[in-house]
Amino acid sequence: MTDTPKSLDELRSRIDQLDSDILRLISERAECARGVAEIKAKDDPQTVFYRPEREAQVLRRIMELNHGPLDSEEMARLFREIMSACLALEQPIKVAYLGPEGTFTQQAALKHFGESAVSLPMAAIDEVFREVEAGAVNYGVVPVENSTEGVINHTLDSFMDSSLRICGEVVLRIHHHLLVSDTTRRDKVSRIYSHPQSFAQCRKWLDAHYPHAERVPVSSNAEAARLVKTEWHSAAIAGDMAAKLYGLTRIAEKIEDRPDNSTRFLIIGNQDVPMSGEDKTSIVVAMRNQPGALHDLLEPFHRHQIDLTRLETRPSRSGVWNYVFFIDFKGHHDEPRIAAMFEEVRLRAAEVKVLGSYPQGVL
Repeated sequence: MTDTPKSLDELRSRIDQLDSDILRLISERAECARGVAEIKAKDDPQTVFYRPEREAQVLRRIMELNHGPLDSEEMARLFREIMSACLALEQPIKVAYLGPEGTFTQQAALKHFGESAVSLPMAAIDEVFREVEAGAVNYGVVPVENSTEGVINHTLDSFMDSSLRICGEVVLRIHHHLLVSDTTRRDKVSRIYSHPQSFAQCRKWLDAHYPHAERVPVSSNAEAARLVKTEWHSAAIAGDMAAKLYGLTRIAEKIEDRPDNSTRFLIIGNQDVPMSGEDKTSIVVAMRNQPGALHDLLEPFHRHQIDLTRLETRPSRSGVWNYVFFIDFKGHHDEPRIAAMFEEVRLRAAEVKVLGSYPQGVL
């Protein structure tokens, strides 16, 4: 009995010492970050402080070096926040996202840039593009595809008329919860608010548990959460951020029909991103309307052994029944084999537009 308190005291003393060491090292890192900022600003007053490829390399290295007991992704998230805070010393990043506040897109923005970033909600995807193009913010975050419901066409269409580049990606595991307020009569729920895509992703669960409740689609899950605060007989389908923002209670958790439900978001900006070692490239290709056009487009990818990760078609704005192809593939446009493939594709296509090469999502 006498050894346990002594052992506990020793462990607590060791933790106190480690906390002091961690504090000192984080402060040293912040001073180094500040020094980097001063050197960059001296060499180029218009320098860009945020380097997506450098951040991806650091996080991958941390995950490789980690041996537990904390999970590698959890460790990388801790370092992401340290890097976010250090970057804010250099220059706070302003990020526009598809709002309102409390949406999954805001959650993706904070996951990618950390809590020290300044996140600004926009009412529509084209407004996110416009804010970045105008220089009002440094970057934008927009959804591009969901593993259950497919591609978000509005985002793809916005790239057709934009000069912005894709600077990164983030994949967010989407968990939907059934939320109520403290005034809700839980046994009398007759109306459920949510975004149409969330209703689609939770259809089977709702059919089984609330088959007679009215399903009211709204512009966002955050708006659904806000509406619930004013009604005693309603509930909302939304995520953790909306629940926290509006002070709602989860009465059912993770009600999505597919446990692997995820959404991919793109980071848009004005910069070209150098190679990080594990990259993706996104392009838009317009092909001439002739037999075998798709085969002619894809054949160079196959011959150069380039791994396609996504292929989507959208109607072209240049003519009826003409289409453009949105293609994602592994690799960076500065790699020799990718450059060789591009030379062949440009000879076969009417137009090729590189949307950007960027690090594959780390977290």
